[in-house]
Amino acid sequence: MWWQAGLWGLVAGAALLLGASAGWWLRVPPAVVAGVMAFGAGVLVSALAFDLVDEAEHSGGLVPTVLGFLLGAVAYVGVNAVLARRGARHRKRSTGYQPSEEESAGSGLAIAFGSLLDGVPESVVLGLSVVEGGTVGLAVLAAVVVSNIPEGLSSAVGMKRAGRSAAYVFGVWAGIALACAVSAALGSLLLVDTSAATVAVITAVAAGAILTMVADTMIPEAFQRTHILTGLITSLGFLATFTLQRWG
Repeated sequence: MWWQAGLWGLVAGAALLLGASAGWWLRVPPAVVAGVMAFGAGVLVSALAFDLVDEAEHSGGLVPTVLGFLLGAVAYVGVNAVLARRGARHRKRSTGYQPSEEESAGSGLAIAFGSLLDGVPESVVLGLSVVEGGTVGLAVLAAVVVSNIPEGLSSAVGMKRAGRSAAYVFGVWAGIALACAVSAALGSLLLVDTSAATVAVITAVAAGAILTMVADTMIPEAFQRTHILTGLITSLGFLATFTLQRWG
Protein backbone atom coordinates (compact mmCIF):
# COMPACT_ATOMS: atom_id res chain seq x y z
CA MET A 1 0.00 0.00 0.00
CA TRP A 2 2.83 2.43 0.80
CA TRP A 3 4.32 2.21 -2.70
CA GLN A 4 0.93 3.01 -4.22
CA ALA A 5 0.66 6.06 -1.99
CA GLY A 6 4.19 7.09 -2.93
CA LEU A 7 3.37 6.76 -6.62
CA TRP A 8 0.34 9.03 -6.32
CA GLY A 9 2.37 11.47 -4.26
CA LEU A 10 4.90 11.54 -7.10
CA VAL A 11 2.10 12.21 -9.60
CA ALA A 12 0.95 15.16 -7.48
CA GLY A 13 4.52 16.45 -7.19
CA ALA A 14 5.08 16.00 -10.92
CA ALA A 15 2.19 18.41 -11.51
CA LEU A 16 4.29 21.08 -9.77
CA LEU A 17 7.21 20.25 -12.04
CA LEU A 18 4.93 20.34 -15.09
CA GLY A 19 3.64 23.76 -14.10
CA ALA A 20 7.17 25.02 -13.48
CA SER A 21 8.24 23.79 -16.93
CA ALA A 22 5.36 25.66 -18.54
CA GLY A 23 6.25 28.79 -16.58
CA TRP A 24 9.89 28.60 -17.61
CA TRP A 25 9.53 27.73 -21.30
CA LEU A 26 6.13 29.11 -22.32
CA ARG A 27 4.65 32.59 -22.23
CA VAL A 28 1.39 31.92 -20.43
CA PRO A 29 -0.74 35.08 -19.95
CA PRO A 30 -0.77 36.08 -16.27
CA ALA A 31 -4.57 36.26 -16.32
CA VAL A 32 -4.72 32.60 -17.38
CA VAL A 33 -2.37 31.59 -14.56
CA ALA A 34 -4.43 33.55 -12.05
CA GLY A 35 -7.68 32.07 -13.32
CA VAL A 36 -6.40 28.51 -13.06
CA MET A 37 -5.05 29.25 -9.58
CA ALA A 38 -8.45 30.59 -8.48
CA PHE A 39 -10.07 27.45 -9.88
CA GLY A 40 -7.51 25.30 -8.09
CA ALA A 41 -8.21 27.10 -4.83
CA GLY A 42 -11.90 26.24 -5.14
CA VAL A 43 -11.03 22.64 -5.96
CA LEU A 44 -8.91 22.33 -2.81
CA VAL A 45 -11.54 23.95 -0.59
CA SER A 46 -14.18 21.52 -1.86
CA ALA A 47 -11.92 18.53 -1.30
CA LEU A 48 -11.17 19.78 2.21
CA ALA A 49 -14.84 20.17 3.06
CA PHE A 50 -16.20 16.91 1.69
CA ASP A 51 -13.27 14.49 1.58
CA LEU A 52 -11.11 15.49 4.54
CA VAL A 53 -12.77 17.42 7.36
CA ASP A 54 -16.14 15.72 6.99
CA GLU A 55 -14.56 12.26 6.98
CA ALA A 56 -12.30 13.17 9.90
CA GLU A 57 -15.30 14.28 11.97
CA HIS A 58 -17.24 11.10 11.17
CA SER A 59 -14.40 8.79 12.19
CA GLY A 60 -12.71 10.80 14.96
CA GLY A 61 -15.38 13.07 16.38
CA LEU A 62 -15.95 16.82 16.33
CA VAL A 63 -13.58 17.94 19.09
CA PRO A 64 -10.46 16.07 17.83
CA THR A 65 -11.20 17.29 14.31
CA VAL A 66 -11.56 20.92 15.38
CA LEU A 67 -8.41 20.78 17.51
CA GLY A 68 -6.42 19.07 14.76
CA PHE A 69 -7.62 21.56 12.17
CA LEU A 70 -6.64 24.51 14.34
CA LEU A 71 -3.27 22.92 15.09
CA GLY A 72 -2.56 22.54 11.37
CA ALA A 73 -3.56 26.14 10.65
CA VAL A 74 -1.49 27.57 13.50
CA ALA A 75 1.54 25.42 12.66
CA TYR A 76 1.42 26.53 9.02
CA VAL A 77 1.13 30.20 9.96
CA GLY A 78 4.05 29.90 12.39
CA VAL A 79 6.43 28.22 9.97
CA ASN A 80 5.28 30.42 7.10
CA ALA A 81 5.93 33.56 9.17
CA VAL A 82 9.52 32.45 9.80
CA LEU A 83 10.08 31.72 6.11
CA ALA A 84 8.41 34.99 5.06
CA ARG A 85 10.94 36.99 7.06
CA ARG A 86 13.68 35.25 5.09
CA GLY A 87 12.29 36.12 1.67
CA ALA A 88 9.65 33.45 0.92
CA ARG A 89 6.52 35.56 1.44
CA HIS A 90 5.72 35.90 -2.26
CA ARG A 91 6.91 32.49 -3.45
CA LYS A 92 3.78 31.90 -5.56
CA ARG A 93 3.79 35.35 -7.18
CA SER A 94 4.61 35.49 -10.89
CA THR A 95 5.21 39.27 -11.01
CA GLY A 96 7.95 41.34 -9.43
CA TYR A 97 7.56 40.40 -5.78
CA GLN A 98 10.09 37.63 -5.28
CA PRO A 99 13.44 38.98 -4.07
CA SER A 100 16.66 38.04 -5.79
CA GLU A 101 19.47 36.46 -3.80
CA GLU A 102 21.33 39.79 -3.93
CA GLU A 103 18.34 41.60 -2.45
CA SER A 104 17.73 39.02 0.28
CA ALA A 105 20.52 36.55 1.02
CA GLY A 106 19.12 33.10 1.75
CA SER A 107 15.76 33.84 0.12
CA GLY A 108 16.33 31.08 -2.44
CA LEU A 109 16.55 28.46 0.30
CA ALA A 110 13.57 29.99 2.11
CA ILE A 111 11.48 29.85 -1.07
CA ALA A 112 12.43 26.20 -1.53
CA PHE A 113 11.42 25.35 2.04
CA GLY A 114 8.23 27.38 1.67
CA SER A 115 7.26 25.48 -1.45
CA LEU A 116 7.96 22.25 0.40
CA LEU A 117 5.78 23.46 3.28
CA ASP A 118 2.93 23.99 0.81
CA GLY A 119 3.24 20.57 -0.81
CA VAL A 120 3.83 18.14 2.07
CA PRO A 121 0.38 18.34 3.76
CA GLU A 122 -1.33 17.59 0.45
CA SER A 123 0.90 14.55 -0.07
CA VAL A 124 0.26 13.26 3.45
CA VAL A 125 -3.46 13.49 2.73
CA LEU A 126 -2.99 11.37 -0.41
CA GLY A 127 -1.21 8.74 1.68
CA LEU A 128 -3.98 8.81 4.27
CA SER A 129 -6.64 8.39 1.58
CA VAL A 130 -4.91 5.18 0.49
CA VAL A 131 -4.89 3.95 4.10
CA GLU A 132 -8.59 4.66 4.55
CA GLY A 133 -9.91 3.48 1.20
CA GLY A 134 -7.33 1.01 -0.11
CA THR A 135 -6.74 3.30 -3.09
CA VAL A 136 -6.23 6.99 -3.63
CA GLY A 137 -9.26 9.27 -3.32
CA LEU A 138 -10.00 10.49 -6.84
CA ALA A 139 -11.43 13.84 -5.76
CA VAL A 140 -8.45 14.54 -3.48
CA LEU A 141 -5.94 13.56 -6.17
CA ALA A 142 -7.69 15.74 -8.76
CA ALA A 143 -7.75 18.66 -6.34
CA VAL A 144 -4.03 18.41 -5.61
CA VAL A 145 -3.01 18.01 -9.26
CA VAL A 146 -5.26 20.84 -10.51
CA SER A 147 -3.97 23.20 -7.84
CA ASN A 148 -0.32 22.20 -8.20
CA ILE A 149 0.03 23.07 -11.88
CA PRO A 150 -0.69 26.83 -11.52
CA GLU A 151 1.27 26.91 -8.24
CA GLY A 152 4.38 25.59 -9.97
CA LEU A 153 3.81 27.77 -13.03
CA SER A 154 3.35 31.05 -11.19
CA SER A 155 6.17 30.45 -8.74
CA ALA A 156 8.61 29.44 -11.49
CA VAL A 157 7.83 32.61 -13.45
CA GLY A 158 8.51 34.66 -10.33
CA MET A 159 11.78 32.80 -9.70
CA LYS A 160 12.89 33.40 -13.28
CA ARG A 161 12.13 37.12 -13.08
CA ALA A 162 14.07 37.29 -9.81
CA GLY A 163 17.14 36.07 -11.73
CA ARG A 164 17.27 32.51 -10.44
CA SER A 165 18.85 29.89 -12.68
CA ALA A 166 17.14 26.98 -14.41
CA ALA A 167 19.20 24.62 -12.26
CA TYR A 168 17.77 26.22 -9.13
CA VAL A 169 14.16 26.29 -10.38
CA PHE A 170 14.02 22.73 -11.66
CA GLY A 171 16.14 21.44 -8.81
CA VAL A 172 13.64 22.89 -6.34
CA TRP A 173 10.59 21.43 -8.05
CA ALA A 174 12.16 18.04 -8.75
CA GLY A 175 13.19 17.85 -5.10
CA ILE A 176 9.69 18.78 -3.97
CA ALA A 177 8.17 16.17 -6.31
CA LEU A 178 10.33 13.52 -4.65
CA ALA A 179 9.48 14.89 -1.20
CA CYS A 180 5.78 14.62 -2.07
CA ALA A 181 6.27 10.97 -3.00
CA VAL A 182 8.12 10.26 0.25
CA SER A 183 5.52 12.14 2.32
CA ALA A 184 2.65 10.20 0.78
CA ALA A 185 4.45 6.89 1.23
CA LEU A 186 5.28 7.64 4.86
CA GLY A 187 1.74 8.84 5.50
CA SER A 188 0.51 5.44 4.35
CA LEU A 189 3.29 3.27 5.80
CA LEU A 190 3.38 4.72 9.32
CA LEU A 191 -0.38 4.98 9.76
CA VAL A 192 -1.59 1.74 8.20
CA ASP A 193 -2.29 0.11 11.60
CA THR A 194 -3.17 3.33 13.43
CA SER A 195 -6.60 3.87 14.99
CA ALA A 196 -9.28 5.68 13.02
CA ALA A 197 -9.29 8.50 15.59
CA THR A 198 -5.57 9.15 15.13
CA VAL A 199 -5.89 9.12 11.34
CA ALA A 200 -8.79 11.56 11.65
CA VAL A 201 -6.75 13.99 13.75
CA ILE A 202 -3.79 13.86 11.34
CA THR A 203 -6.15 14.38 8.41
CA ALA A 204 -7.62 17.43 10.17
CA VAL A 205 -4.13 18.83 10.87
CA ALA A 206 -3.22 18.52 7.18
CA ALA A 207 -6.56 20.03 6.15
CA GLY A 208 -6.02 23.05 8.41
CA ALA A 209 -2.58 23.62 6.92
CA ILE A 210 -3.87 23.32 3.36
CA LEU A 211 -6.76 25.74 3.85
CA THR A 212 -4.42 28.27 5.45
CA MET A 213 -2.05 27.90 2.50
CA VAL A 214 -4.91 28.52 0.06
CA ALA A 215 -5.94 31.71 1.86
CA ASP A 216 -2.38 32.98 2.39
CA THR A 217 -0.80 32.27 -0.99
CA MET A 218 -3.14 31.08 -3.76
CA ILE A 219 -6.12 33.42 -3.47
CA PRO A 220 -4.00 36.62 -3.14
CA GLU A 221 -2.06 35.70 -6.29
CA ALA A 222 -5.27 34.89 -8.17
CA PHE A 223 -7.00 38.09 -7.07
CA GLN A 224 -4.11 40.20 -8.30
CA ARG A 225 -5.12 39.39 -11.88
CA THR A 226 -8.70 38.10 -11.89
CA HIS A 227 -10.05 40.70 -9.41
CA ILE A 228 -13.85 40.61 -9.33
CA LEU A 229 -13.98 37.25 -11.14
CA THR A 230 -11.90 35.50 -8.48
CA GLY A 231 -14.91 34.46 -6.40
CA LEU A 232 -16.81 33.12 -9.41
CA ILE A 233 -13.86 31.11 -10.72
CA THR A 234 -13.15 29.73 -7.25
CA SER A 235 -16.81 28.73 -6.92
CA LEU A 236 -16.63 26.87 -10.23
CA GLY A 237 -13.63 24.92 -8.95
CA PHE A 238 -15.55 24.11 -5.76
CA LEU A 239 -18.57 22.87 -7.71
CA ALA A 240 -16.45 20.81 -10.11
CA THR A 241 -14.85 18.86 -7.26
CA PHE A 242 -18.15 18.54 -5.37
CA THR A 243 -19.73 17.05 -8.51
CA LEU A 244 -16.80 14.68 -9.01
CA GLN A 245 -17.02 13.57 -5.39
CA ARG A 246 -20.75 12.87 -5.64
CA TRP A 247 -20.46 10.99 -8.93
CA GLY A 248 -17.47 9.03 -7.62
